[in-house]
Amino acid sequence: MATIVLLNKPFHVLCQFTDPEGRNTLAQYIQQPGLYAAGRLDYDSEGLLLLTDNGKLQQQVSDPKFKLEKTYWVQLDGDISDAAIAQLSRGVELKDGITRPASCQRLASTELWPRTPPIRQRNNDVTSWIELKIREGRNRQVRRMTAAVGFPTLRLIRMAIGDWSLDGLLPGEWRCEQIKLSATGQQPTTQRPRRSITRRQGRTKPSASRSR
Repeated sequence: MATIVLLNKPFHVLCQFTDPEGRNTLAQYIQQPGLYAAGRLDYDSEGLLLLTDNGKLQQQVSDPKFKLEKTYWVQLDGDISDAAIAQLSRGVELKDGITRPASCQRLASTELWPRTPPIRQRNNDVTSWIELKIREGRNRQVRRMTAAVGFPTLRLIRMAIGDWSLDGLLPGEWRCEQIKLSATGQQPTTQRPRRSITRRQGRTKPSASRSR
């Protein structure tokens, strides 16, 4: 058994505990010693980040051979076309090769926490949201994919990694779960979670719903 921490990483927070440039880090949200990020999430992205103190579990979560599906909600510049959604689903030609087939669908509505600071948007600007599920981990892959089909990313939130999800966590909140380490080639399995959530002062739980 091992412990894993699920954190809703806020915007403009580094996936590390120190920074010589003085930027926001994980240390502002988690004081539990001995934890390391299992995988990464860009400084300018939000959402689910997994941390653990177990090296084997860290490898199982981050190693591409386990093919853990990652689910993102993405706000795009412009009203995305059906053709662009189809292209994202089939695979997109990037400088480092064609992406694997993905699951992509339009989100008719989203209810999320406001980003701080908000995206730069004029009142007459048109944006749209998609849900994108991929099984790769290339550098800034989602942003490059949407830009390649003509709809740059404005806001990017990772909602889930495999069976782990934000499940009501607000930015800066986290919870612990107990994990049973898997044999080689199998995904780690979640045991009975410790459902206590560490919340930051002044936060309230938002409603989170969607329709397609």
